[in-house]
Amino acid sequence: MISDNIPNTAPLIEVAGLTIDFWNQDRWVNVVKRVTFAVNRGEAVGLVGESGCGKTTTAYTLLGYQRPNSRIREGKINFDGRDLLKLRGSALQQIRGKRISLVPQNPTTALSPGMPIGRQILEVLNAHHIATNEAERKAHVYDLLAQVRLPDTEATALKFPHQLSGGQQQRVVIAMALACNPELLVLDEPTTGLDVTTQAQILELLARLRAEHGMAMLYVTHDLGVVNVICDHVGVMYAGELVEDAPTRELFANPRHPYTRGLIASVPRVRTINQRQATPLRGLLQRSELPQGCPFAPRCDFALPKCFTDPQTLTTVSVKHRAACWRWPEIPALARTQPTADANRSNADPNGAPILEARKIDAAYDFTRPHPFARRSARRNVVQDVSFDIRPRETFALVGESGSGKSTIARAVAGLLVPVDGSITFEGRDIVRAVQRRDKEQRREIQLVFQNPDASLNPRQRVRQIIGQPLRFFFGLQGDELRLRVEQLLDDVRLDRSYVSRFPDELSGGERQRVAIARALAAEPKLMLCDEILSALDVSVQASILELLRVLQVEHNLAYLFISHDLAVVRSLAHRVGVLYRGQLCEVGQVEEVYSPPYHPYTHMLLLAVPEIAVDSDAHSLTISRSDAEPNAPQHATACPFADRCPWKLGPICDEVAPPWQATSDTHALRCHIPLADLRQRETWSSGEIQQPLPTKIVSPPTE
Repeated sequence: MISDNIPNTAPLIEVAGLTIDFWNQDRWVNVVKRVTFAVNRGEAVGLVGESGCGKTTTAYTLLGYQRPNSRIREGKINFDGRDLLKLRGSALQQIRGKRISLVPQNPTTALSPGMPIGRQILEVLNAHHIATNEAERKAHVYDLLAQVRLPDTEATALKFPHQLSGGQQQRVVIAMALACNPELLVLDEPTTGLDVTTQAQILELLARLRAEHGMAMLYVTHDLGVVNVICDHVGVMYAGELVEDAPTRELFANPRHPYTRGLIASVPRVRTINQRQATPLRGLLQRSELPQGCPFAPRCDFALPKCFTDPQTLTTVSVKHRAACWRWPEIPALARTQPTADANRSNADPNGAPILEARKIDAAYDFTRPHPFARRSARRNVVQDVSFDIRPRETFALVGESGSGKSTIARAVAGLLVPVDGSITFEGRDIVRAVQRRDKEQRREIQLVFQNPDASLNPRQRVRQIIGQPLRFFFGLQGDELRLRVEQLLDDVRLDRSYVSRFPDELSGGERQRVAIARALAAEPKLMLCDEILSALDVSVQASILELLRVLQVEHNLAYLFISHDLAVVRSLAHRVGVLYRGQLCEVGQVEEVYSPPYHPYTHMLLLAVPEIAVDSDAHSLTISRSDAEPNAPQHATACPFADRCPWKLGPICDEVAPPWQATSDTHALRCHIPLADLRQRETWSSGEIQQPLPTKIVSPPTE
């Protein structure tokens, strides 16, 4: 792979014919097949594809890592003229961590919880004999923390991982990876679990460090928007094979493999409302059912009988662009996504009586504060004065950064957390009480679907038991009646009835989430609380779950409280949106109103931070709009919670006077001191002029 803007020199690392097998019970199963690509010095290459396509396995092999139950059947990985697959022991250790470093997906598990982060970075320096004495190594630790823009480096070095936010933990992992000034940085989904603004900061950091250090990157992800921002060249993997590779702009503007077209079409666009997929991906990757020919043939709209029997190899499409599809000249250009009417989008009655009403909700968590002589209890307020309602067949979305209070509100509605103050009524009945004190009917009518199905599904129960439990509890079903209803629910979530006998670990991530949705549907609820249920799913599975939610809403007359930090997903699904910051609502309105100017400064910042595929433009569409404050960093008390980070802050009035609600219509209002006319003039997102950060302009407070 050769970038458009990287000189055509000898590659830093070359992967040739890499083939990897995993041992599965009684046989070898192929997971990576004849993968070939190269990364040049200073180049950023992306590996994308659905979960299970082999991209992470390929990436880890570049560090000489091999799972105990795996074998490398054939292939070479030449790094600066040496085959990494033939190196062992000390020879490999001289390269791994020093010349090739890894940034793993989850910093929480990558960092030791019982060791200060400064000492963890120091371990890397000691292991590779960086610097001559302890004083120099400590100075290097502080310098690394400064490079990744962590504040007060000496104090930060003494902190433990749990004392840092998710974005700060990821910065520490990046600092460890940079400790030896590597030539190649392998990044495995480093921003998957981060909210949009934190992700934007990490991407900005990586781009800056790459420019300063000239290092190459292999970026593994399923987020095509991130790839568009940071990578020069992209390789698309499917079922262990590289099916297309091209310069980033060329790939997104002119995809030639049907799978690539499907991936791009599956990505929701934050700039398009009510979009429908022009070329959606059918089905899911089933490795046990792959044909002898093209692995994508069972899901391909352009497949012929020959595709199922004849293997295909990468063929040159144009300069630096290859595709493993013999029909690539016949594949039509990717249709531009246009706003369309959504047949499966429910029509909520804007004048109907709300099914749920939350009024002036305050919520807090109690925690214990250590003291030299006694343990003292304390309370941390996380939600303040929040009011909203949800109507039948309506999707009301709550968006905001991690720590903004979205999940706390869902827990309060579900009865898992009792609010400190305020009222919550469901169909006119007061439900401000713990779930155990609600009657069975109230528990049945409100169901919660959690973010992580791996944790919410019992690993020791089969699907029939998981879905059957609410049927037995709420309706007393047994025997054939229970079995038939479980099978009907599997049909509702588009899963084969044969899944009833499977355990959760025998399902993919998307299938597990469908089972979790089926379990919630089993109670026949009127309101479903969906808490970040798409955040860990790849784009094609995410698209199928979104379509499922739309269909279920129409078929079952469901209302959703949909919680997400993905503004593109929210725009494609929601009817109304509430924007939360530090536990307070700062904007509420119909989805088309919230995504149109004027914006609250925080809403504008969220929109600017969304990385998006720019099919119609040569520009990478990402702007980092933020102040130096971290999203969840301690702040001094201000009347406007966003005042410390606001790029449009007027002055002392924002610190001292609570901002008023300003209405743009009967259904849309935002909470800000800046007049609506000024907000319209300042915004840049809707015009597409998103290449520069928001200007910071201090003006006089408006007069009464």
